[in-house]
Amino acid sequence: MGGVPHHVVVEGGGPVCVLTAGLGMAWFDWDAVAALLAPHRTVVRFDRPGLGLSGPAAVQPSLTGEADRIARVLDACGLRGPVTVAGHSLGGFHAEAFARLHPARTAGLALIDSSVETAARPRPAPAVRTGLTRVAAGALGAAGVPYALGPLGRRAAFRLTRGRRGGDPAPYALVRRTYATGRSLRAMLAEHTTYPDVAAQLVCVRRQFPLPDGIGATVLAAGADPRWQARQLALAGELGADFRRCPDASHLVMLDRPEDVAEAVLSVGRAEMTA
Repeated sequence: MGGVPHHVVVEGGGPVCVLTAGLGMAWFDWDAVAALLAPHRTVVRFDRPGLGLSGPAAVQPSLTGEADRIARVLDACGLRGPVTVAGHSLGGFHAEAFARLHPARTAGLALIDSSVETAARPRPAPAVRTGLTRVAAGALGAAGVPYALGPLGRRAAFRLTRGRRGGDPAPYALVRRTYATGRSLRAMLAEHTTYPDVAAQLVCVRRQFPLPDGIGATVLAAGADPRWQARQLALAGELGADFRRCPDASHLVMLDRPEDVAEAVLSVGRAEMTA
């Protein structure tokens, strides 16, 4: 797709759902959720360029580019019918954009502790920021930083985020294979650098492209922070979505409460099948 080899995993059977991960995350972060969904759904997972086992990115991330990527992944798998698309964190931006830009292909939308930036504005000098990001990634890669610190950095971030709930459940050999590379560092820095622009693009897309009529939608909010819960509730209200809370989970809710995530995705599908 676009000259970049993509790693895609398809399993299960039945109505199709696509799982798209948060910033810098990989297909295996959905393992527990996919295992619960596969008896009921055809589950599609993929790695964005530079992440997981996909090839290096050819262009900087953009909202429309990531929405179209989901469509191209489905095309490559021969899956043409309407699907439920679920996105976690930054992936929530991509999932919502797919639903708005590809309404005929959308059966349902599940936002899993999605990023929320309702008043986002693009930052100036995107070309300069992109260039600086590439220079920094190149310098860090040449110094061996991804190999030395990439897996350890992921482990530390997961421990910090999950706290007493545990650390990173992925096998260390798999984490090293996917995070000890310059391409993964470049991809993560690119997603971080372009995050404000992608958020601002979603604000514009919302104004121009309504969600499909009658779409089933669910917003699942993790954590107990009342301010974050309020933002997620406001997002659900804007989308006309069912709102669910998972207060005992961290932002990595697919690891802490995979059953709640699977139920949120399945509930969207059930709503669509009974509509």
